Amino acid sequence: MDLNNYLKAGYPGFYIETLEPLRATAALKTGNWQSYSWDCLRGVSERETGRITDDVVDPLSAVKWLGERNDTVLFVQNFHHFVTSVEIIQEIQNSIPTWKASGCSLAMVGPPVNLPLEIGNFFTVLDFKLPSQSELRLIQEELAESVGVEVAEDAVEAALGLTEFESETAFALSLVLKKRFSANVVTQQKMQMIRRTGLMEFWPPVPTDMVGGLDLLKRYLSNRKKAFLPGNEHLPKPKALLLVGIPGTGKSLSCKAAASIFGWPLIRLDISALKGSLVGESEHKIRQATATIDAFGRGVVWLDEIDKVFSGVKSSGRADGGTTSGMFGIFLTWMQETKSPVLVMATANNIQELPPEFLRAGRFDAMFFVDLPTTKERHEIIQIMNERYGSKIPEEYEKQLGGWTGAEIEQLAKDSLFDGLEDALKTIVPLSKTMKEEIDSLQQWATTRARRASMPEEKELTKSVRRIK
Repeated sequence: MDLNNYLKAGYPGFYIETLEPLRATAALKTGNWQSYSWDCLRGVSERETGRITDDVVDPLSAVKWLGERNDTVLFVQNFHHFVTSVEIIQEIQNSIPTWKASGCSLAMVGPPVNLPLEIGNFFTVLDFKLPSQSELRLIQEELAESVGVEVAEDAVEAALGLTEFESETAFALSLVLKKRFSANVVTQQKMQMIRRTGLMEFWPPVPTDMVGGLDLLKRYLSNRKKAFLPGNEHLPKPKALLLVGIPGTGKSLSCKAAASIFGWPLIRLDISALKGSLVGESEHKIRQATATIDAFGRGVVWLDEIDKVFSGVKSSGRADGGTTSGMFGIFLTWMQETKSPVLVMATANNIQELPPEFLRAGRFDAMFFVDLPTTKERHEIIQIMNERYGSKIPEEYEKQLGGWTGAEIEQLAKDSLFDGLEDALKTIVPLSKTMKEEIDSLQQWATTRARRASMPEEKELTKSVRRIK
C-alpha cells in the first residue's frame, strides 16, 4: 500500500485497519517523507532500522513530537486505546492545521475501531490487506527450501485469510505433523479464526449415507461441486440455497451433508445470537461475522430456521429500533456481493414469515421443498435408525409409518428401546395429523414454487401427469 499520493495531497491522519501492525508498519510506502514508528514502551524509532531516536513513551508527548517535525509520518501502534482521552483528542484537533502546513501525518495502525467523533473526520481509514496467494507461496517456499520438501499449492490456497504469522506457524505445524505441507492441517488451524470471534461455531459434517432419501437435493449439490474444482473457473458458482419444508424432515441434516459432499468445513451462523444491547452493536457483529467468513474462504455457512430470525423485519422499526432490519440488509448485501467460495445453506419451516426481498429472483440459486419422506425414503430412514441405535423396527413398517417425518421415526427408534415398539408407536402422534391443514397448505404452495428435494411417490407422479393432460 502506497501512502505517497495521500501525503502529497496533505492528508494529516490515517487509520490503517489491520491485525498485523508490525507487517503493515514495515510495508507501507511513504515516498520521500521521513517515517518513524512509536509505541508506548520504546518511544520513537526509525521505521526502517528500528533505532530508537527519542525516548517519548507518553502518547500525548508523541502527538506533540510530530508537531515539531516537517514532512514526517509517525506510525503509532495501539493508539486507539489512548484516543479516548480528552487531552489527546484536543491535542490532535489543535495539531491538524500544523500538520497540514508542515507536511506531517499521524498514521494509527490497529484493528477496526470507531474513532471518537471529535477527530474521526480528520482520519482516512485504509484497509491493509492480508497476505495474497503469491505472498503466502513465498512464505511456504522459504520453509520448503529449509527442510527440502515441495510446495503444496492446495495448502497455499487453504492459508488465504490468515495473517503472515498465522500462515507461517500453520505451515510449520503441517511440516511437524505430516512432514509435508497439508491443506487439512492449515484448515484446522484456520478454524481458530472462527472460534476467536465467538460469533459462529463449527459443526461436524454428516456423511450423505446418514441422510435417508433427498436424492434430488444430493444430486444437485454433487453437480454444483464441479464449479469449485480447478479447471472449471468458467462455471457459475452457486452462492446460496434455501431449504423449505416440514419440521423434522431433514433440512438441517442436509446442510451438514452438503459440507460432506463439498469436503468443506461447516460453519453455523446464528444471526439472532448476534443481537447486542448497544446501538449499532448488532450491525457491527454481523459485519464482523461476514468479514470473517470471507477471510476464512471455502465453507458451508448454515443458517437454521431463518423464518424465525427475519420474521420481524417489517415491524423492526417499531419493535427494536430497526436493528433486525439493519442486520437483514447487511446480510442480504453480503450474500449477494461476496466473492468468497462459500455456500450459504438456509432452512425455513414457514415460508410466509420471510420478507419478500429475501425470496426475490437471484437471491438464492435454488429453493428446495423437503416433503414428508416417501415409502422408499422411510425404508432408508428405518435402516439408518436401526443401525444407529440398535433398535429393531421391521423394515416393512415403511408403509405403516406413512406421514411420519424422519425425526419422528428416530424418536420411535429411541423410545422402542425402553417401551417396546408397539407402545412407542401409540405414544407418538405425527405432525401430519396434528398439523394436517398447515402441511397440506405448504405442500400445495410448493408444487409450483420450489424444487423437490426428492422424487415423489408413484401415485403423486400419476396425479401430476393427469393434471398436465
